[in-house]
Amino acid sequence: MAVYSRMGEARDYIARTLDDSLRRRGFENLGVYIEVDRPTEEGHGDLTSNVALKVARFTKMAPKILAGELASRWPQDDIVDSVEAKGAGFLNFTLKTRWLAEVVNQVRADPAGYGASDAGQGARVLIEFVSANPVGPMVIVNGRAAAVGDSMARIMNKAGFLAHREFYVNDGGNQVLKLGQAIWLRLLEMTGIDVTTNWPEDVYPGAYVKDVAAAWRRDHPEVPLDQLGEHSWELLGDYGARVFQKQHEKVLRQFGVEFDRWFHEKELRQAHAPEAIVERLDRLGYIATEDGARWFLSERFGDDKNRVMVKSDGTMTYFVPDAAYHADKFDRGYQYVIDLLGPDHHGYVGRMRAVVQALGYPPDRLEILIIGLVRLLRGTELVRMSKRKGSFVLLEDLIEEAGVDQARYFFLERAPETPMDFDLDLAQLRDSKNPVYYIQYAGARIHGILRQWRESEQQAAPLNLDVLTSPLERVLMILLSRFPDVIARSAMDRAPQYLPRYLTELAGAFHGFYREHRILDEEAPLRQARLALIEAVLAVLATGLGLLGISLPQRM
Repeated sequence: MAVYSRMGEARDYIARTLDDSLRRRGFENLGVYIEVDRPTEEGHGDLTSNVALKVARFTKMAPKILAGELASRWPQDDIVDSVEAKGAGFLNFTLKTRWLAEVVNQVRADPAGYGASDAGQGARVLIEFVSANPVGPMVIVNGRAAAVGDSMARIMNKAGFLAHREFYVNDGGNQVLKLGQAIWLRLLEMTGIDVTTNWPEDVYPGAYVKDVAAAWRRDHPEVPLDQLGEHSWELLGDYGARVFQKQHEKVLRQFGVEFDRWFHEKELRQAHAPEAIVERLDRLGYIATEDGARWFLSERFGDDKNRVMVKSDGTMTYFVPDAAYHADKFDRGYQYVIDLLGPDHHGYVGRMRAVVQALGYPPDRLEILIIGLVRLLRGTELVRMSKRKGSFVLLEDLIEEAGVDQARYFFLERAPETPMDFDLDLAQLRDSKNPVYYIQYAGARIHGILRQWRESEQQAAPLNLDVLTSPLERVLMILLSRFPDVIARSAMDRAPQYLPRYLTELAGAFHGFYREHRILDEEAPLRQARLALIEAVLAVLATGLGLLGISLPQRM
């Protein structure tokens, strides 16, 4: 993984020096065991290594003794200030403050570009997310998928991938026909007919369908309602699906999410791609016929059971167009295909991986991430959600009440697969208890200092970063040095939650620095260096929040 960062440079240098030291002692080919990491506890230096413990079986030396020798004979250099052997054989490294300070110039030289890397090496990635069925409005779990998928794409692009966003519109199946039936029933209701008494069990009952029916009526005033019947369900369903897609596009745009493509299932069906996939699998020997149905032999590829693709009546299951869609993704030249699926799709994972492998695509290039459930709390009260009854919580209502920034941050601060409680009261707080406010306030404070400096008409002094020597300044510089690594690791691990944690840590370090120092009251050389330092902090806060799709106000 090619990532340039000051902290990465230090890690690489320490690893090379450790390897050289071991070789000089006659221990060859141990470099693979050398790891240099951040310490998990304060007081253990800026970087640490347990190499003495890991190579003990090869060196036949007590780790504590080997660590002591490595530390005592560390060469003089411009990066490492001191090396300390601690505990059972750990090495703790403290970096030179003067060397760390150069990160300030590095950030300020390219504020918007800092943090970028070529970790992804230009690999083409397709991230499919949200893909809410076009038979109803968008709910808050869709919002979580939207925040995760969009931020994942932004982060991966920053880290050198070519990531595209895609929304798969399921507008070719039976569910759209059921939507058409629901609209038809609501149109009958407009004529005074009671349709609720014997409402069909598998037809969407939500009141939101009434709005679609009313819209259809406004658009088609010339059509007598008594001429509508079962033959009209497909027409009405297509109309409803278009209405809901437009609603989805609008609310997602409001949420800061734009897709490179809205891919329609109907496109696949019109091209007869589902039928072609079944025949392709048949030619490969992975289709069996039993009781008139055609089964995909997915157990051969690790699935828990074989899957029906074509029922005995000749109709295809939902699995078939999904398989065709994934074949299309790989055929378009994407090297990685990432699916973000809802919490009710756990059973989908095994069968899709099986069919991808059966079709000859690299199975490890299909990545499926299940987005965890979201519970919305108002105080201690749980807001109930039921799509069947139509009493769900809409994403657009959450945006209106909590705000885009708060909603995106809360969705992103936890691992995507972890179920979460969305604390609406916390999201509306305007103090340090709200993590979004806490980070944004750090940026607003820096903007305020820089604004006062510009208005003060004081003369700028020559920049000398050597004066940045306090512990709080070192913490800020170390955090700035880590930023490219955080971005790269978030991209490689498909873990956008790393970034909110980092930004919270950076904001906390700045707030501590702000409380201790009155920057504009300092002598000119120190004032100028600290202004440069906080400019760098501001740039990283802006970039980091931007990758999460969150704003950074200048005033709060």
